[in-house]
Amino acid sequence: MSKVLLITGASSDIGIELINKIHNNYDFIIAHHIGDIEKLIEYKEKLGEKLILVEGNFLNEEDTEKFIDKIIELGHIPTDFVHLPAGKYENIKFNKINWKKFETDINICLRSLVIILTRLLPIMSKNKYGKVVVMLSSCTLNIPPKYVSSYVTSKYALLGLVKALSQEYASKGITINGISPTMIETKFLENIPNLIIEQNAMNSPTGTNLKVSDVIPTFEFLLSDSSNSITGQNIAITNGNIM
Repeated sequence: MSKVLLITGASSDIGIELINKIHNNYDFIIAHHIGDIEKLIEYKEKLGEKLILVEGNFLNEEDTEKFIDKIIELGHIPTDFVHLPAGKYENIKFNKINWKKFETDINICLRSLVIILTRLLPIMSKNKYGKVVVMLSSCTLNIPPKYVSSYVTSKYALLGLVKALSQEYASKGITINGISPTMIETKFLENIPNLIIEQNAMNSPTGTNLKVSDVIPTFEFLLSDSSNSITGQNIAITNGNIM
């Protein structure tokens, strides 16, 4: 059986670095994107047919269904799956937010995961093997930050799905886990004032925010056979904070 990794949100800083670090572990990597593919194209030129780029707009339910249709049609069925998408991280007071923002965040990260796993998990079950790793957030570990209610809600919903499915598929040889890092300095924070990012670093025991390189090893571990007995976990990467 070929080793195939599907990464949704692969054009993110974490997705790009994950491809960089673990491409030798796979026969094929399927990289989901929605625009902003300059870095992915660079890796495509380097890795050739091993890296397959597939576009998909998770804001639209029909387009999300078409995305997983494309994956199945490729014939390279994922053995492993990393789910990274999230809506824009923005500070908005609850009395200034509307349902559309909640709906957007939920559709991008949760609905897309439900649609994709509905198709992939039965195939993984037949093969008696599968690794699923979902990007969560440290907001699911203790006291969440203010003014990001839609983001926090969507991450807790993802955590609930990870917990539920890990139990349902544990007997099928499939592990399903989440990773919850504290603030990582990536382009995901581009709509957040620099002062907030700096204050977060100052409040950390290390005096810094996480870097992408700090979280990649945990993804590597959860995608490896060393994690075969670990499922349903929310792995904290807290940069020295106790949560």
